[in-house]
Amino acid sequence: MKVGFVSLGCSKNLVDTEKTIKLFKDHDFDIVPNPDEADIIVINTCGFIEAAKEEAINTILEMAEYKDRNCKYIIVMGCLVQRYKSELEKTLPEVDLFIKYDEYDLIWDKINRLINIDKAVEEKRNIINFDELQDRVITTGENYAYLKIADGCSNRCTFCAIPNIRGPFKSRKMESIIEEAKKLADEGYKEIILIAQDTTKYGIDLYGKPKLTELLKKLCKIDKIKWIRFLYAYPETIDNNLIKVVKKKDKICKYFDIPIQHISNTVLKRMNRQSNEESIKELITKIRKEIPNAIIRTTVMVGFPGETEEDFNKLYNFIKEAKFDKLGAFSYSKEEGTPAARLKEQIHPKTKKSRYNKIMELQKEISNENLNKYIGKELEVMIEEKTTDGKYYICRSYMDVPEIDGLIYLKNSKNLKSGDFVKCTIKSSANEYDLMGEIV
Repeated sequence: MKVGFVSLGCSKNLVDTEKTIKLFKDHDFDIVPNPDEADIIVINTCGFIEAAKEEAINTILEMAEYKDRNCKYIIVMGCLVQRYKSELEKTLPEVDLFIKYDEYDLIWDKINRLINIDKAVEEKRNIINFDELQDRVITTGENYAYLKIADGCSNRCTFCAIPNIRGPFKSRKMESIIEEAKKLADEGYKEIILIAQDTTKYGIDLYGKPKLTELLKKLCKIDKIKWIRFLYAYPETIDNNLIKVVKKKDKICKYFDIPIQHISNTVLKRMNRQSNEESIKELITKIRKEIPNAIIRTTVMVGFPGETEEDFNKLYNFIKEAKFDKLGAFSYSKEEGTPAARLKEQIHPKTKKSRYNKIMELQKEISNENLNKYIGKELEVMIEEKTTDGKYYICRSYMDVPEIDGLIYLKNSKNLKSGDFVKCTIKSSANEYDLMGEIV
């Protein structure tokens, strides 16, 4: 039988999809990219905010149309199922199997019972340790791979449903992470991107204290890895030791992804964030002092319940002053089961949209200004692919997380292949987020 996959949401979800693909391959299923060819379609859903839920439902309905052609089974897994399994079973009869996140250890047992692959195992439970599965089918190309070091979250931000969906923060054993990283390196992946809901709290549940710094040092000893990144680092748990190891180790990209969410202490307190205006500003100053070429990315939220015009202006002016290298913004989404959903001072959707647009317009100007600083400078980049006309190589530097940040375009003047590292001189900006350069 042939199986097609759709993975929605974050990179942590993508890792779960890649593990599931490997389970199917190990049981002699053919993996196909086109749903027209698939006997089975598996959809891994996101259920974090309203927009993600809508996308997931629309995707399920779209894939269900293939049951009128050749598709025999639709399987839906992931965060949306974890939140709304009983409701989904009632409203989406087209789906043959729903698998909640906390049922992943039984994922193959459930699939086997649906499809009746092996009748001999029907009477026993086929249980696996899904979190610790290392073998997966990497879907991000040949150059980089995500490496999940923990799952779940214990931070309890009032707007966030993740703890209800994914459960409390749960780290993987360091030995298992190192072993998987070595496998990825042996398979040719040059960039490893560490991911978790909060990477800076890695190890606190297993070892009694954060162990990200120690993990990074050990990963740096793996010869074949060229770049190491860690994403989603909460500001209150970035300490001096972590900053020092990023500064000292050449393999670690000088890149900090720090979701501050807001700068108004009033809003941060209502969000139940553990940082405040003073500590956030101090951290940014410290990173830039210790690592002048560090890239700082952040994420902010507008329209949180009770956010006044004064609160928003404070955030706007702070972004204008801080000039983050990269910034993403999103409007508050009222999520059932979260404390913030019960707050009375909900912001009108038009106000949220207006505030979001203002932030993104400001960041567009800041990004353009920041990029101009690199004109004339030399950067090392990794070749990803060629443009369709073959005139340029599409590349990334240490400044750019794949699929999120900008790109660097180099004139095709040498015979290079994907995964090669070259030095280039930046000649101009291509737009507000991308750069143009020439190979040195």
